[in-house]
Amino acid sequence: MSRRAVASARPPRSYLAFDFGTRRVGVATGNALTRTATPLTTVTAQGDARFAAIAALVREWQPEALVVGVPFHPDGAAHANTARARRFARELGTRFGLPVHEVDERYTTTDAERAGTADVDAAAAAIILEQHLAGLA
Repeated sequence: MSRRAVASARPPRSYLAFDFGTRRVGVATGNALTRTATPLTTVTAQGDARFAAIAALVREWQPEALVVGVPFHPDGAAHANTARARRFARELGTRFGLPVHEVDERYTTTDAERAGTADVDAAAAAIILEQHLAGLA
């Protein structure tokens, strides 16, 4: 079998993405082959229950990597939620042993609201993931 055939037979790299919030976490899935993302759900649980719900999604979707949206002020300055989102990203990496990529998530919720989606948080997570996928080589 040629090297090209082996490469094309590999499954696409799959991802779960998160739009972190202190009360809600939007979740989306996508892959590097199509470079598209699909909103999944919004996790409203807190503390350990939040991570238990995320663990169930990780088991179900078996992503190769995780993507977390990190918020900034419009001028690019960090704020309190920037640190919270980065802490959440580190916790995901520790708990699940998967690579975690951070994406600047400015305006994703606004874009999701403008699209009129039913689950704004999950839709924002899909936008975050599509931003990440668009940047892949």
